[in-house]
Amino acid sequence: MPTDLRIGHGYDLHRLEDRPPSGRGRPLIVGGVRLEWDKGPVSHSDGDVLYHALVDALMGALGFPDIGQMFPDNAPENDGRDSREFVQEAARRVGAAGWTVENIDATVILERPRIGPHKESMRGNIAGLVGVEVSRVNVKGKSHERVDAVGEGRAIEAHVVALLRRAG
Repeated sequence: MPTDLRIGHGYDLHRLEDRPPSGRGRPLIVGGVRLEWDKGPVSHSDGDVLYHALVDALMGALGFPDIGQMFPDNAPENDGRDSREFVQEAARRVGAAGWTVENIDATVILERPRIGPHKESMRGNIAGLVGVEVSRVNVKGKSHERVDAVGEGRAIEAHVVALLRRAG
């Protein structure tokens, strides 16, 4: 008998560099919120690490292709692309397969800037994109205590867990 629940885990990491003209970093966007910072992700799309991990969590729960297969980084149409479009497509695929999002739990690991002041906006953005109440989405910000590339401010990472329920 098939189960009515599926869980998926998504992970993403982007190197952070100075923004132009001294580096290749894009504006720092996390969970659809642009954070003012002198460094940004080196990425093919807009580099929203939280949205990228969310897509992989949603697709992983159903055993579907990951974000790199859906939106290859060597495809010109994905250069600088808004990651909201990736989440919208993942949510569409979840619904088309007969599933709904039950809840999402996310952790963003970044030394600076702090995520705390922006968590509610990120929660609202995610809830709107996947079609759930904000109370079903959690976003946590963590530092890496100056350990490794993340802790030294040279990278940002995110983990997302998504729980899906069979619709109907």
